[in-house]
Amino acid sequence: MAQPATPGPARRSSGAAHLIAVTGGTAAGLPAVAAELTGSFHRKVDAGAPLRPGVAALLAALERHRVPFALVSASPRSVVDAVVTGALAGAPFAFTLSADDTVRTKPHPDPYMAAANRFGVPASACVAVEDSPDGTASAHAAGCAVLVVPSLLPVDPARGRTFARSLEEVDLGVLSDCLRRPGASGS
Repeated sequence: MAQPATPGPARRSSGAAHLIAVTGGTAAGLPAVAAELTGSFHRKVDAGAPLRPGVAALLAALERHRVPFALVSASPRSVVDAVVTGALAGAPFAFTLSADDTVRTKPHPDPYMAAANRFGVPASACVAVEDSPDGTASAHAAGCAVLVVPSLLPVDPARGRTFARSLEEVDLGVLSDCLRRPGASGS
């Protein structure tokens, strides 16, 4: 018998588990809902979904100043690749990590620990720019400084988290300040 999706993690998520929980569906329906969400996302990317304000300018500044950066996502590899070849085409990511690249994905620390390892630095030397509660929890647990630019769901304030209303407010100085904040190493 299928078990209902648990509402705890779903409250923090905007994905398939959340939809299952709020509609009273069962966990058995999760793969179908996830497939539909992924398909819908691909259609939006293919239609030219715009970047959030400030993304292009921040990536250009990082590139100009030779600051390496990666895309760390809880989305499937197919979604990450669609975004990188679509809306973010030309952005010189050092690498990308998807939900398919680690045993556990966000909110667990594994994705950000893997990213720091790939860069060859401790996580405490990294700033994660996040927009979700699960992503923020993942980066924080890994030991990264976290800059939160909330999107659909609110993110609770905590030690080591810096908030911005928009990426238009973010420059290299803001990112550097994130590393110097008390508790920036996720502690």
